Amino acid sequence: MFLLGTLVNGLLIVIGTLLGKLLHKIPESMKVTVMFAIGLSVMVLGLQMGLKSENFLIVIISLVTGAVMGELLKLEDKLNDLGLWLEKKVGSTSTGKGSIAEGFVTATLIFVIGAMAIIGALDSGIRGDHSVLYTKAMIDGFTSLILTTTLGIGVIFSAVPVVLYEGLIALFATQIDRFVPSTLMNQFITEMTSTGGIMIFAIGLNLTGLTKIKVANLLPGIVVTGIIVTILYHYHQLF
Repeated sequence: MFLLGTLVNGLLIVIGTLLGKLLHKIPESMKVTVMFAIGLSVMVLGLQMGLKSENFLIVIISLVTGAVMGELLKLEDKLNDLGLWLEKKVGSTSTGKGSIAEGFVTATLIFVIGAMAIIGALDSGIRGDHSVLYTKAMIDGFTSLILTTTLGIGVIFSAVPVVLYEGLIALFATQIDRFVPSTLMNQFITEMTSTGGIMIFAIGLNLTGLTKIKVANLLPGIVVTGIIVTILYHYHQLF
């Protein structure tokens, strides 16, 4: 079952959120310190991923082009609007204004961006190996627990885009080896890891409160990375 890893990932996010809701009485000072710890850890993870590029010019062009596209499409605003809509439907469960929207957007970005989601889904679809997604599921479950104690129940809604995103990639991967050369796929994963890593680093900065970067507006950079890598691959094949 090629969707098994994806479903486990979504399930552990839900379980982590529910556990976090039960532990909402954790002292505020502890929540703040733990959030800083998560933010710092996410920054280090993003930095490690960001340094994996074999051609950093691709990463720069992808991020800049993606940022322009994201700003034009107003992706961050649309994600926030979706979160606020969810908040109106569910009802805010904390005193913090926009807690459901913030929890949904922040958790979605953390759980969707990055190499583990794509690589894990590809492994599930191509080889039926769910080990990467199982590992990611455990990390996401723990992270959702901590995020929920600070950002609220909105974190639980992030399970939906995670399942859809990873599920579609896994479905696509069941057929990918028929028309995408393995060399091209390896190059894309390398540069996508670096591009996504910088976005994850930005998320870590936001979690620590040091910045307020609109990370969702950088997401088109992943698509741009795929386009650039594909063009360069075929160029080198011709010349």
